Amino acid sequence: MAVITRRNLVQGRIISRYKRFLADVELASGAVVTVHTTNTGTMKTCWEPGDRVILEPASNPDRKLPYTWIACERDGHWIGVDTGVPNKVVAEAARQDLLPGIPGLRDVRTEIKYGAERSRIDVLAQDADGRSVYIEVKNATLRSGDHVCFPDAVSERGTKHLRELQAMVREGHRAAIVFFVHRDDVSAFDVAREIDSAYAAELDRAAAGGVLILPVQVGLLAEEQSHGWALTWALNGLLPWVVR
Repeated sequence: MAVITRRNLVQGRIISRYKRFLADVELASGAVVTVHTTNTGTMKTCWEPGDRVILEPASNPDRKLPYTWIACERDGHWIGVDTGVPNKVVAEAARQDLLPGIPGLRDVRTEIKYGAERSRIDVLAQDADGRSVYIEVKNATLRSGDHVCFPDAVSERGTKHLRELQAMVREGHRAAIVFFVHRDDVSAFDVAREIDSAYAAELDRAAAGGVLILPVQVGLLAEEQSHGWALTWALNGLLPWVVR
């Protein structure tokens, strides 16, 4: 189920990543450019020096960094590292009624303030019965064997979001957390308990309290076209949540 395609992208090879938001990439021309990365996590298991990467040119020609790092290739599989993409894809999937696990959504809105802890919900929609559906989206890329795990670093903010979702369920609404599995070389999901035990415990409570846990498998198709590269995101269904 293809959802979003981005075109006119640029390919290169990653040299290094540093200061969380910066990476050096060698373009096909041999030029080395510093690019922006939106991903504040460790990005462990996503890349190694020399891997192919895909960059998106900045829409503002005056921006200091001319590209944003969108994806990288590991062992023949593309991995999405732009953390702004999952929210856009999930919102568009909801509008098209293509979001696995929650059919029949309508009146989709994004980035809406809510909750006692002053959060913003990534996607807010209505279901077929007119109930509000609060959807939090997390980019999941950490690979451990054939599992994908989240988070890849301690996430107090993520734990807060889980508390907010549970509060919405108690108020009579529906709530879900979509783990956007931004790689296709895994077959199951689990929370990274050894990295953030507090988040893991809160996710268990959220699941028991009625929050839907939706590890959505995402496929990334990269194609070279006449005006550069294109990336297409497709949602391939749900992965099982397997506690290791």
